Amino acid sequence: MSEPHDHAQPGHDAAESHEGPIKNPRQLIAAVVAAFVVPIVVIVLLANFVDFGARTGAGSGAEQEEAVARRIQPVGSVDIRLAGAATALRSGEEVYQAQCAACHATGLVGSPKFGDAAAWGPRIKTGFEALLNSALKGKGAMTPQGGGSFNDTEIGRGVVYLANHGGAKFDEPKAPAAAASAGAAASAPN
Repeated sequence: MSEPHDHAQPGHDAAESHEGPIKNPRQLIAAVVAAFVVPIVVIVLLANFVDFGARTGAGSGAEQEEAVARRIQPVGSVDIRLAGAATALRSGEEVYQAQCAACHATGLVGSPKFGDAAAWGPRIKTGFEALLNSALKGKGAMTPQGGGSFNDTEIGRGVVYLANHGGAKFDEPKAPAAAASAGAAASAPN
C-alpha cells in the first residue's frame, strides 16, 4: 500500500508544529487578563473621544441659568394705557398687513382673496356693518379680531381697505374722539 508521509517541514519536528502560542501558565494568565483589560481600555478611550470636552446634557449645569430664565419668564404682559389718551390709529393697510394678509392674500381656508371683486361682491352687498361684525366676532374659520392688538376702529379700517380693493366704496371709519367731536360740531347751533 502506501507509505505514511511525513507532513512536517524540514527543520521542525512534529511536536512543535501542534503547539499554540501559550507555552506556560504565566503566558495563559497574561492572555486572560489582556482579553478582559484591552476591550475595557478601548471602550473608555472611545467614550472619552466621543465626549468632545464640555458636557451640555441634562444635569451638566452648562445651560442652567438660561433654562431657569426660560421657565420663569412671564406668560403674558399687561399694557397699561390712560383712558382717553390720544394714540395714532393705524391705517387699514397696516391692519391688513399685520392681521389679515395671512389668509386673505392667498385665499386660505376659503377666505376671499385680496382684490378679488367676484369673491367680495356678495359680501360687500351685506354692507360695512355686517362685514365689521364678522371681523370683530369671527365667521367660519376666521377668528374674532375684536379685543386683540387692534381696536375696533382699526379693524374697521382694515375691513374697509380689504372691501374697497374688492370693489366697495366704503368710507374709512374716523377715530372715536374725532367722530364724537364732528357730531357735536354738527349739532351745535350756529
